Order: sequence, then structure tokens, then C-alpha cells
Amino acid sequence: MKPSADDTLLRAFERALARGRLYMAYQPKIALGDGSLSRVEALVRWDDPDLGQVEPSRFIPLAEDNGWIDELTIWGLTNILEQWRTWRDEGVDTSVAFNISAISLQHLDFPDLVERLCQSLGVPADRLVLELTEGATQPLIKLMDTLTRFRIKGIGLAIDDFGTGYSSLLQLRRLPFTEVKIDRAFVADVERSKDSELIVRTIIDLAHGLGLSATAEGVENTAQLDLLRAMGCDVAQGYLIAAPLAPDRLAPWIEEFGARWPTLTGGKPSAAADVEANALGQG
Repeated sequence: MKPSADDTLLRAFERALARGRLYMAYQPKIALGDGSLSRVEALVRWDDPDLGQVEPSRFIPLAEDNGWIDELTIWGLTNILEQWRTWRDEGVDTSVAFNISAISLQHLDFPDLVERLCQSLGVPADRLVLELTEGATQPLIKLMDTLTRFRIKGIGLAIDDFGTGYSSLLQLRRLPFTEVKIDRAFVADVERSKDSELIVRTIIDLAHGLGLSATAEGVENTAQLDLLRAMGCDVAQGYLIAAPLAPDRLAPWIEEFGARWPTLTGGKPSAAADVEANALGQG
């Protein structure tokens, strides 16, 4: 019987993982107050000699369904923690975010394993943020103890693609997140749609009311950037800021973006910076 497309892709993925053909790209996230680097998001990439570039949306579900997700996760965490140490040695001190599967969280010792990886590679635990898609958070209610142990260890937790699921408010109230990532679908037309603007503003205010930071995904033009800054959003990522970068491009990007930032904002402070400046003036 001829193997299915999924079988062929799975076999190719197994070879790619075993032979080191997967790699990481890193997309910068900036603080909207001053344009400084806040953290980077590590994104798994796979360029296959026969299949070409394979999207994570194709191979990650296969890895989850066929018992490979834990090995992929450990490979990814090891890779990005080693890269963090390289950056630190080069004078770049930042945090790294990495998306993990809810399946990995079903292992009770997973937080301890991540902590040991951080310790063995000399990376402070608070430099790591684990991202979970909102669609995965419903079963995570059952894993509250596991998630809480991550927070006790100082590891951040972000809820990704926020606003696209059906139980968002429940997740924010009950799970120990530190960051909310606003789904790019709302950011895409925030400057053109009053509905999207209201949703984005509400998510930012909700996040801040719960003591969380708000990150906007998919920022692609200065109109979006201006609105997000006016709303007091904390962090942004997207192609206006940077495409995912090779690791050795991060340090040059920091310098290049620092020069670009005043042209993107017209030298204007963000809403959050205005509030802070007014508070200092009143003091």
C-alpha cells in the first residue's frame, strides 16, 4: 500500500529531527514605551531537501499525534537556552519565549526538567517564557499544579492567540499567566475597524487589571503601532519591527532598530511613558 502524505511527512520529520535539520529563527519583541528589545520568540523551522520549507502547522500536530512532541520540545528548549548563553557572552541580555504543547505539561516532572536544563546551561529561569495557545488551555485547567510550579521557579507563562477561544476569561482568572498575547487577527485591522479597536483596547485593559503584560502580535504598519502605543500596550512583534531572524542577526538588528525607532514614532512617547512622566512630575 502506498504511504499516505501524512506518513511520508512523518518519516521525513523523524529523519530531520534525528539528523539536525531543524533550526530556530528568532522574532524580536519590543517594549512599546521606548522601542527597546523586550524578548525574542523562538520559532522552529524546517527546510527539507525534498519537501522544501515545511510549515510548523503541518509538522507539529504530526509530532503531537505520533509521540515525537516531547523530543521536539526538549530539542527546542536546549537549542534556545544554548543560544541565550551565546548572546549573553556577546553582551546581549534578553528573554526567550518558546511555544510548548499541552501534551508536554501532562508530565508531572516537566517543570523540574526545564529547571534542570536552565541550571545546566547557566540560564536564569526568569529569562524563559513558555507560550501556550488559547485553544490548548481548556485541558490545562486540570494541570494547574504543573503550571503553578513553573511560576514558582520564575518561568513566565504567556497565553498565545488570545481572543480566539471560547473560555478566555476563565483561563485568565484561573491560570497563573504573566502575559497575554493579542491575536494578530484583531491587530490586522485595528486601525480600520472600531470593533477590533474595542477588542484590543479591552484585552489590554483586562490584562493590566489582572497584573499581566499585553503583547500585540502581527504589527505590520505604523498606524497599528501608533494605536497600540496610545492604548498602553506593553510589547509588540511583527514584520514592521522584524521578521524572524537568524541568531547572529539579533545584535546587528538591535542597533539598526534603535536608529529606526524615532522615525517610526516621530519621537513621541507612548501612553504608558506619558503616564510615568506625569507621575514623576507630580512627585
